[in-house]
Amino acid sequence: MITVIQRVKRARIINLKETEIQRGLVVLIAFENNDIEEKFQKFINKILNLRVFEDENEKINFSVKDINGEILLVPNFTLAGYLKGNRPSFDNAMPIERARAFFEKLKQEFLESYSRVKFGKFQSYMELEIVNDGPFTLIYSL
Repeated sequence: MITVIQRVKRARIINLKETEIQRGLVVLIAFENNDIEEKFQKFINKILNLRVFEDENEKINFSVKDINGEILLVPNFTLAGYLKGNRPSFDNAMPIERARAFFEKLKQEFLESYSRVKFGKFQSYMELEIVNDGPFTLIYSL
């Protein structure tokens, strides 16, 4: 799994209703051929406990859970691409049907751990509007 994690003041998927979040995290995610479902809980725990929000002393000591923030999880297979000449190659990306099943399973597990999560739509065109907080952006590969 490859993810890009952004701390945001707010975000939404313009062309999908009910995907707007306020203060929290936008997490773009791609699955690769060698990914396994057993990694899901480790990934979820990492996102929920990642200390990227400031405390009263302006130290980054709080997680999204600590601030009761929201999460927008967006499937983005292009993260699994790599540059091979001038055109990206997606050879490492998980095949579509398997990736779709992975995303659905991850959604279920995420909601069992934290209710303040909204989701992008797998294999669809999405227009994201993001107001970064910082900007504060991390890349996490598992």
